[in-house]
Amino acid sequence: MERFNLKKASELEFGKQYQIKVSNGFAALENVNDSGGINSAWENLKETIEISAKESVGLYEWKQHKPWFDEEFSQTLDQRRQVKMQWLWDPNHSNVDSLNSINYKASRHFRKKKKEYLTAEINVLEKLTVITRISETCIGASVTSRRVTSVELIQ
Repeated sequence: MERFNLKKASELEFGKQYQIKVSNGFAALENVNDSGGINSAWENLKETIEISAKESVGLYEWKQHKPWFDEEFSQTLDQRRQVKMQWLWDPNHSNVDSLNSINYKASRHFRKKKKEYLTAEINVLEKLTVITRISETCIGASVTSRRVTSVELIQ
């Protein structure tokens, strides 16, 4: 799904660019002799506005809040959404079974991906903890040996 970067559109410079591109697009549409009817005219108008917005304002860049969310994850969600829409249009027994099946597969897939990510993160943290403990042990040993030598020097 595409979303336009509306924060950019509110800036004066990008807003003027958008207005110029849309007006140029409308001028180009006026010169086209379209006998396809109202639907084709509407599609041309819609396409002109979308292209102008993409060129001047740009698309909104999605932030990834969950690192385990990847393309495969997105495809599984789309599959689940399609099956749910089929079930909503025709709630018969086979659609209910397919919805339950895809829900089961999707939730298992999601749990598996999240578990893999969290396991990898835990392993990294454990390695860092071990390294920190080793370095603390080494620093502690050197500090202790320094204290002993300084105490011996005083006596």
